[in-house]
Amino acid sequence: MKILMVCLGNICRSPLAEGILRDKIKKAGLDWKIDSAGTGAYHIGEAPHVLSQKVSRENGINISNLKARLFVKEDMLLFDKIYVMDAENYNEVRRISEELWNEKKVDLILNELYPNQNRAVPDPWFGTEKDFHIVFEMLDEACGKIVSREW
Repeated sequence: MKILMVCLGNICRSPLAEGILRDKIKKAGLDWKIDSAGTGAYHIGEAPHVLSQKVSRENGINISNLKARLFVKEDMLLFDKIYVMDAENYNEVRRISEELWNEKKVDLILNELYPNQNRAVPDPWFGTEKDFHIVFEMLDEACGKIVSREW
């Protein structure tokens, strides 16, 4: 299984989701490839947001080695499933994918918990540390569902 997590800048939500899912698959003994990307080129090459790193570390997950990258249309071919954090990310992935778009591969991550509700994972970028904790908890629950899913 190859899974890609996507948000806007690839420094807050998607690296959290990547780190959480990597941790869960390792504990489950699964041999999956997990990556993350952003739809905007704001932070390419940067490490995750300092609060994303802090909250992850407090939960026993180290994401400090991750580096932001841009979602490219070829990702549509490389991954089995692409999870986005909100509707804007979904629309941008569709736009960037052009002729490679495959709607069966892309979904909002919270649809794992709340099927067909298209709920967004709020972007904690302008928030406080508490917001990063809330996002971590949401993603932790959704990633737990992903790992326990029948693929």
